[in-house]
Amino acid sequence: MKSFDVLVIGAGPAGYIAAIRCAQLGLSTACAEQWKTPKGDFVLGGTCLNVGCIPSKALLESSENYERVQHQFKAHGITATGVKFDLKTMLGRKDAIVGKMTGGIAGLFKKNKVTWLQGRGRLVSGGTTWKVEVSGETVEAKNVIIATGSKARHLPGVPVDNKLVCDNEGALAFDSVPERLGVIGAGVIGLELGSVWRRLGSKVKVLEALPVFLGAADESVAQEAWRIFTRGQGLDIELGVTLGKVTAGKKSVTVEYQTADGKAVKAEFDRLIVSVGRVPNTEGLGAENVSLKLDARGFIEVDKNCRAALPRLFAIGDVVRGPMLAHKGEDEGVMVAEIIAGQHGHVNYDAIPWVIYTAPEIAWVGKTEQQLKAEGAKYRAGRFPFAYNGRALGREEPEGFVKILADAETDRILGVHAVGSLASELIAEAVVAMEFGASSEDIARICHAHPSMSEVMREAALAVDKRSLNG
Repeated sequence: MKSFDVLVIGAGPAGYIAAIRCAQLGLSTACAEQWKTPKGDFVLGGTCLNVGCIPSKALLESSENYERVQHQFKAHGITATGVKFDLKTMLGRKDAIVGKMTGGIAGLFKKNKVTWLQGRGRLVSGGTTWKVEVSGETVEAKNVIIATGSKARHLPGVPVDNKLVCDNEGALAFDSVPERLGVIGAGVIGLELGSVWRRLGSKVKVLEALPVFLGAADESVAQEAWRIFTRGQGLDIELGVTLGKVTAGKKSVTVEYQTADGKAVKAEFDRLIVSVGRVPNTEGLGAENVSLKLDARGFIEVDKNCRAALPRLFAIGDVVRGPMLAHKGEDEGVMVAEIIAGQHGHVNYDAIPWVIYTAPEIAWVGKTEQQLKAEGAKYRAGRFPFAYNGRALGREEPEGFVKILADAETDRILGVHAVGSLASELIAEAVVAMEFGASSEDIARICHAHPSMSEVMREAALAVDKRSLNG
């Protein structure tokens, strides 16, 4: 029987990072992964690299470039006629990027001497050591890290065939641009994928059950994003709907729903994307074999250090509590590896950034203004628009702003929120600041390159003290 110090089940961002870090720390490490390509080849990377973060960003970039050529370049004095796109090439580029990334992980496993066990890992028994079955073979490990990730949540009575009715996987592989595209759910995935196909020519209708738009984001950011997406870009988003019957025909899908004011509507789409959240992948894990406790939603219960209630068993990433974010899972993977090796691993859950890769992008870290108000916290807010920034104007991307929230007494930064071009990159400065316990004055006093988009972060920090210099 093969024996290891650590066996990681799942090779998505959380799992493969955990495996590599364990190996770096001198632990004999194996990683079990069952993911297969459409051709039937085993591959690493999980949902994120194969049908999630990486391919969606590739398509977002392609569709944004197409829209820039059609509309934005005119302001630069660049005109083009007869502009076309080839969907097959776009999808091929996306697949090539995915292949390069997943192949890269295989190379990292080889470099770090991580053993790749191809197949599903299933817990068999615990005790002094763990026994795990992978594709009919039982292996032994002193420690087990569960990183099985999540899958798209489907709606009852709405069968997903990834042809007419699709989840994120099918929505990344349309063989043609649907004339009428329906999207159920105005969350991250719904907005990102809906915006891809809108730019490529689809008439997109987004149906959201909640009465508010982007409820997790800061209210001012959500309001700005709503204005840009609906008025500026023509994305049709309807809030507060009650979903009824969904009927898939041979070439179209009919969705019956009730509007927020009670009006009955029947809408027909050429394709429908269902993006109503994700659920943990714990089916077939063998949790019942070892009395591993799951909560009512199927998540593995863990403590702050991702320890399960069983000895030398850890769980990380989407399969445990907290935001379903790849980078959160990666940090948990590093933390657990270091704890197993006898070090002091740690994750600061208060400084994990959120990003929505729409155009403009939306990003934030820390608390929103509505959260601070609900807590009765005393704070000051500083806000500065990209419209006053020379680099943003030069890029023809003046929309949005950065907002910084700081404690009214100590000036310590409590939250930073951005909507605008490159917000996903700019938020990193805010994460560093919060991790180091910085004040808004600290950012205000740091020299930022001119001209750069990052100057808006500094101006927002200055605005906390009502002394922004360029607005």
